[in-house]
Amino acid sequence: HVQLVESGGGSVQAGGSLRLSCAASGYTYTTNCIGWFRQAPGKEREGVAAIYTGGGSTYYAESVKGRFTISLDSAKNTAYLQMNSLKPEDTAMCYCASTPQTILTLYHHYYLYWGQGTQVTVS
Repeated sequence: HVQLVESGGGSVQAGGSLRLSCAASGYTYTTNCIGWFRQAPGKEREGVAAIYTGGGSTYYAESVKGRFTISLDSAKNTAYLQMNSLKPEDTAMCYCASTPQTILTLYHHYYLYWGQGTQVTVS
C-alpha cells in the first residue's frame, strides 16, 4: 500500500499563492502517476494536474493551465502543487492520489491511493 499525506492548504485572497505538498510512504516504488484533485461543495471531484513519475511528463486541466504547476521530488517521495493567481472558484478540498498504472490521466477512477485532503479557500 501507499500512504499519502497532504499539507499546505489554507486561506488566501484572490491573486495569492499556495503550495500544496503530498508526502508518500509505503510501497512508493509502485507509483507511476501522481495526481492532484479538488472537490468543491456540491460539485464533482475534478482532476487538476498529474505527473508521470517515470519521466516527469505533466498534464493539466484547462482551468488551471498557466497558473498551477505540479512537480515531484523523488528523493523526498513528495509531490507538490504550486498554485498561483488563485481565484475564488479554486476554493475546494484538495487531494493527492497515486496509481501504479502507467497512464497520465486526470480521471480519478484510475487512482488507487488517496490522501485525506487539505482545504484551500480563496476569498
